Amino acid sequence: MSDSGNHRISIYPPNFASIAMSTTPTSVWYTRCPAPTPLSLAAQLGWLDTAFGAHGVAVTSIRDSKDPAVRDSHFTHVLDWSFRQGGNIPPIWARSGGRKTRVVGITTTDEFQAIIALPDSGIRTAAGLKGRRIGVPRKPADGIVDFQQATALKGIVSALSLADLTAKDVELVYIDSPRLGLPPSQPVAGDSTFFGLNRRLPYGREVLALARGQIDAFFVKGAEGRVLANQIGATVVSEFGFHPDARIRVNNGTPRPLTVDPLFLEQRPDLVAELIGTVNRIGDWAEAHPDDAVRFIAREIGVAEEAIWAANGPGVHRHLRLTLAEDEIMALAHFKDFLLEWGFIPADFDVAGWIAPDPLKEALHRKAA
Repeated sequence: MSDSGNHRISIYPPNFASIAMSTTPTSVWYTRCPAPTPLSLAAQLGWLDTAFGAHGVAVTSIRDSKDPAVRDSHFTHVLDWSFRQGGNIPPIWARSGGRKTRVVGITTTDEFQAIIALPDSGIRTAAGLKGRRIGVPRKPADGIVDFQQATALKGIVSALSLADLTAKDVELVYIDSPRLGLPPSQPVAGDSTFFGLNRRLPYGREVLALARGQIDAFFVKGAEGRVLANQIGATVVSEFGFHPDARIRVNNGTPRPLTVDPLFLEQRPDLVAELIGTVNRIGDWAEAHPDDAVRFIAREIGVAEEAIWAANGPGVHRHLRLTLAEDEIMALAHFKDFLLEWGFIPADFDVAGWIAPDPLKEALHRKAA
């Protein structure tokens, strides 16, 4: 089923009957970003399979599908009976474009965010960026939001604001790169695209531009950004991932919403509550098993465990519980406004109305009972 008017399609894995009009789905879709999220850990630990299996429902990964239309739902969220947790730019963009998804939980795991330069650039502080060239990644227009460009621009704007500067005070140099598509959750045997890894790690083209003298600085974040800064011996011009003002540190990965498609929530709120309860158990587990939690996060991202501790701080394992606290919702709203201002989303919408609090309340009630 395809409906270009409301951006909704239904695609089902092989050997599963169509469930678009059913209230007892035989399979549900899920996807997550390579990031510190409780959904990622729940998937790796097999808890999702166990929880949904008890209801006779299989869990199928969007990222592992061979169908490009299915894989694009990681960004577009068009699949019925699906849920997602990861960077917030794609779900904000999908909701802005008319996809009536709902946010049923949020986690915020602060991470390293910085503008870096080479030591011989002479740039030592954010104020020193005035008049300099800052690299911004850009992919071809293909109908899907350029979340990497938006992420970099938000980081640049945040860093400049700390020195009372704006984007007009610097030269933004756009670095074009091809879209490689969504990588699978596990390496594919015989596929040399990612050299045996499960994805292309970020910032490669920015490093080349820096080495060629085409730019003076660029934005990095997370464990990959921390590792890269270490590898090239970079000068950290401005670091703000743990800044006390949420408006400064909010970005694609801060916060990370758990979203579900409208059919799933309307037809089976009990299964959505089951999902939330399963994912939220990760918070208790991670606090009791911090080293194991970081090991799973590191494996998901493709970095060493020490990079997670360095990039996300010593309390990373304590920030894996779902919430719908007002400050988290306000952070999403603030970032939505940024994306609208910079033209990354097509229309404004009410973030408060995007929130569906009842499944989380039900999950917490079940836990208490």
